[in-house]
Amino acid sequence: MTINADPQELAKFGELAHRWWDPESDFKPLHQINPLRLAWIQQLSPLAGKRVVDVGCGGGILSDSMARAGAQVLGIDLSTKPLRVAELHAMEAGTEGVEYREVAVEALAAEQPGSFDVVTCMEMLEHVPDPASVVRACATLVKPGGWVFLSTLNRNAKAFLLAIVGAEYVMNMLPKGTHEYARFLKPSELAQFCRDAGLDLQASRGLTYNPVTQRYSLGSDTDVNYLMACRRPG
Repeated sequence: MTINADPQELAKFGELAHRWWDPESDFKPLHQINPLRLAWIQQLSPLAGKRVVDVGCGGGILSDSMARAGAQVLGIDLSTKPLRVAELHAMEAGTEGVEYREVAVEALAAEQPGSFDVVTCMEMLEHVPDPASVVRACATLVKPGGWVFLSTLNRNAKAFLLAIVGAEYVMNMLPKGTHEYARFLKPSELAQFCRDAGLDLQASRGLTYNPVTQRYSLGSDTDVNYLMACRRPG
């Protein structure tokens, strides 16, 4: 199986792995938005007792919080160093109900189809060569009636100005080169990937940042960052 990953992307996040759990580091935005996305997932599909796979888990920020919410979580990624950081953090923090594995989502889908109540894939689709393949694999992994949660970046001038020029070069919220504009996905494109994979779109939300209050919030503005919730028909 051809691995659906960009070696440069894996190396980039590998080099930053030691900073993953520092809330004031390059990953500060992930720490800030994590309570918002966790609450949204919980609202639509309460996690207690659920079996969850977190695709592209990185250092485990979302995986860890879902386990603390009562889920049995498998975090998967293809970048070795962040996975080791995730495992170390779980050990040091005493987080139960979470494990990590270096495996491609497509390979896991072939191995364990229909095995998970919830599948999450956050801030990853814009980093892979074939995002549609990831969505198909997520749809394969989830049980009938289960939920798939996705998030990524819109592709338009506003997203380019705010997510790349603003966040990476002006405000230094993210390391320069974190994102490649051509890989951003319009909501219509992601929605089509979901439909093609047999998923029913249930809800979408936008994630916005207020530079004055330095806070993120969920709302209806999907111009830059957005989330989608889908279900596999039962």
